Amino acid sequence: MASLSVSWFCMMLFLLTSSALAQTQGDDDDYDDAFTPEPSPSDDGSPAPVANDMEAPAPAPVPEAPSSGEERRALVPALFAFGDSLIDSGNNNRLFSFAKANYLPYGIDFGGPTGRFSNAYTILDQIGDLLGLPLLPPYSEIFNVDKMRFGVNYASAAAGILDITGFHFVERIPFSYQIKNFENTLVSLIKNMSAPIVEEAIPKCIFFVGMGSNDYLNNYIMPAYFTQDEYTPQKYAELLVHQYKEQLIKLYDLGARKFIIAGIGQMGCIPFLLAESSNGECSEMVNQMVHPFNAKLKTMTMKLNKSELPGGHFIFLDMENMFKDIFTNYKSYGFSVTDRGCCGSGKNKGEVTCLPMQTPCPNRDDYLFWDAYHPTSAVNLLLGDMAFYGGPNFTFPMNIQQLATL
Repeated sequence: MASLSVSWFCMMLFLLTSSALAQTQGDDDDYDDAFTPEPSPSDDGSPAPVANDMEAPAPAPVPEAPSSGEERRALVPALFAFGDSLIDSGNNNRLFSFAKANYLPYGIDFGGPTGRFSNAYTILDQIGDLLGLPLLPPYSEIFNVDKMRFGVNYASAAAGILDITGFHFVERIPFSYQIKNFENTLVSLIKNMSAPIVEEAIPKCIFFVGMGSNDYLNNYIMPAYFTQDEYTPQKYAELLVHQYKEQLIKLYDLGARKFIIAGIGQMGCIPFLLAESSNGECSEMVNQMVHPFNAKLKTMTMKLNKSELPGGHFIFLDMENMFKDIFTNYKSYGFSVTDRGCCGSGKNKGEVTCLPMQTPCPNRDDYLFWDAYHPTSAVNLLLGDMAFYGGPNFTFPMNIQQLATL
């Protein structure tokens, strides 16, 4: 693992530079009006202004995402999301953080950078679209009830289940603090609507939670953390899942009832770790480290569904199997490049991730990976479809479409 520390130093040097540069850059119920604020005598009926990233048209195969003012049939009242850089849409932009993507070429196929660690869309964007919802605003935006009533994205790059995870990136928003931000949103929604409206709608909303990747990539496998000296992979997975469960129960206590819990994908196959390999193959050591977490997380969701939290519905997204399927059948899915990033530098274009104003590959939809760590938009759209429509090999015990109808 010594070579990891060298790449980590290079990565941090890049992030310090890029951070400075970036500062200059269902059932048939219709839930469209489930969170509609009560009318005010001073309301002139004019729509609230919409940020540019909310108006950006989506390239095929994703339908154009509507603004919060457009009429659209939704399967659920709202979608609230918690996670890391895989779904962050700009919450780190205003933080003193080395984990940012608010510069080109990030967002090159979106109309410009937003803070998404992708050339365009994330898996969350696709799931929200399939649910009939507009793009979720990041929590860091100024509260706007006309947009926030459809849901909020609290995800923060470098964040983990454990508060200490990702500390070398300086500021980030761990899962425990993302939950506190959700509490703040509830208070604001109640102030702008009414407690009965919010209390009735929240149990019908969907809560997407995708945590854990950084607890390995930016904690367990990093020598600077010494975590491997304290825990075996099995014990570390137990620690994470125990903490994770407590955090999910907190969301349940706040009214959440419909949960999507995403596992970790084939982490050992990302370009950053491929670059560390002497033979250019996936790191099976890392994949085996992560596997116990996914197995225990799936078991936890099964137990929570049975009796522990009355009225709660939890589905597990088996990201490990999804990525295995994509790696195995990449040609049939229309991909041709699986072993390097579209934007990056060094071996496998994974030793240093995407630099500001760097020229990415032109054929981005052919690549599985956008940068050293994250999938391309094309893969994210595919993952969103798998999660929404997939069978028990991808989503357990049901898919998102079925969850929405409960």
